[in-house]
Parts: sequence; C-alpha cells; structure tokens
Amino acid sequence: MSRILIVAEHLDGALNTATARSVSCAKAIGGEIHVLVLAAEASVAAVAAEAAAIDGVAKVLTVARPENAHALAAVLAPQIAAVAGSGYTHLLLPSTTFGKDVAPRAAALLGVAQVSDIMSVENAQTFKRPIYAGNAIVTVEAPAGALIVGTVRTASYPAAGGGGSAAVEALPADVALPTHTRFVGLAQGKTDRPDLQGAAKVVSGGRALGSAEQFQLIYRLADKLGAAVGASRAAVDAGYAPNDLQVGQTGKIIAPELYVAIGISGAIQHLTGIKDAGTIVAINKDADAPIFEIADYGLVGDLFKLIPELEQALG
Repeated sequence: MSRILIVAEHLDGALNTATARSVSCAKAIGGEIHVLVLAAEASVAAVAAEAAAIDGVAKVLTVARPENAHALAAVLAPQIAAVAGSGYTHLLLPSTTFGKDVAPRAAALLGVAQVSDIMSVENAQTFKRPIYAGNAIVTVEAPAGALIVGTVRTASYPAAGGGGSAAVEALPADVALPTHTRFVGLAQGKTDRPDLQGAAKVVSGGRALGSAEQFQLIYRLADKLGAAVGASRAAVDAGYAPNDLQVGQTGKIIAPELYVAIGISGAIQHLTGIKDAGTIVAINKDADAPIFEIADYGLVGDLFKLIPELEQALG
C-alpha cells in the first residue's frame, strides 16, 4: 500500500487551501496519507490542527524549530527529505510558488527525479501532466519501487473536505541545516480582496485597458462582484498591474467558479492558466479573439462602455 507524505503550505499560522487540493490528488493515488507541517513553535499547533481536520488525512507530523518560521527552500528541503526517506512511497507538494521552490531541492537530496504539475492520476506510478504551455498532455510513468516526488497542479483538483480527526505527532528537530541562506524580508501586497489562487470569482484585465489608471476599472468591477483581481502577462509587462496578479503559464494557474476576462485576447499561455475555470466570460472588441473559443459567454464590444454598464447593473 502507498504511504503518501504531503508537505503543508502555510503562512501566518493559516493553512493554504493548496494543501487540501494536494490531499485530493493523494486520494486518487490511494493509500495512507500523512501531512508534514514545518513551522515555528508559535504557529505549528494551529496549522497542524487545520491539517488534521482535512478529510482523508491519517496523521499529521510536525517539526517545530525557529528556522522554520519562514519558508526557505534551503532550510525546509533537508527536513522534508529526512522524513520522506523513512518509508514513504510518494512525496507531494502543491505546484504553487512554494512547492516549485522546495520540491526540486527535496528531490535532489533524495536522489530521484521529480514529476511536475500532476493533473490526473492513472495509478500509483503513472500520472498525466501538461507540456508545451498546455497544448499537449503527456503520460509519465515513474520507476516501480522508487520514491516519487511530485508537485500537484492544484487547479485540477478540488479541495478535500473537512471533518477529519487525524492524530498529530511531533517529530524530533535533529536534522542538520545549512547556514548559507538567511531570511531577509517578505514583500507582499496587502488587499481586502480574495486571494487570487483560491478565489471563487476572478476578474482579469489585459493590455487593452491601455494604462494603469484605466486598469482601475477592473478593480472596481471586482469589488462589485466580491472577486479577486487578475491580469494577463501583457498587462503586467506594460505596468498596469503588479506581477503577483499575473494569470497564466508563467503566472498563477487558477480554477475559479467564475472567470471574467476583459480586454484579454487569449494567448495560449494565458488560457493554460484558466482552463479549469467553471464558467468563463470574455469581453473583447475583436470578435475573432482566441479567448472566445473557450469562453462560455462572450461580449463583443468596447470594454470602456460595457464595464460601466455592468457596474450599473450590479448596483
């Protein structure tokens, strides 16, 4: 039977929903699921309690030490490798900025290759993942008997439900850690809007907005809908929106229930980031824009006229 270890992603004492989505992937593999929480003493109990409540988790393992206060890959990877190498068949991390940073280091320390962006499970050794910016899906088969390290494309899996009551076990913090990396600071945007990667509704703007000032239309509409704000790479490169709002292959891959694309033509790199969205609404003056090929609803017209009309309709 498979023994699966999932590394919990958390920030400021709260568990990221990417962890529950990774549990859904682990359920598809089948086997006993454990969650590893690496944190400082002050926050480890709260994060472990959230992880223990996820349906399907059999045990939560915790390592509390001051060095784990910040998610530094160089510090976390040796601890993850030490735990994963003690009889686990699979090591999973979410394919988020956190997982993409930590997983390769852990895989290298374990001496195995990594399976990236797992979007579906065929069996315990065989997985499907997107390649060529999502233009093709490849089937990857890992060697039998080898520890499998993989990142989970969280947009492809729903978050596992709650109601669990897993046991919590503290592990000794005796792994030697490197000293060549130190935490300097964390710069992140503060907003009252929903988090882009976990939001049920997202409104995104493209280069057609024309300026950072005009991009405020996207913020206003998002606020009316109670939605998160996203942007195409072209809009980010043009300076209309910050990098952390970029949606697409080189930005954030999301799966909201509702995705509204405004002034976005629909380059394949962008479409890759939203392919798992529930309902896609596109507004573009070009009737032949690629975004309309995947949109459930499309409005052809001047966005500067349509957005105020939508705002008025929403009240």
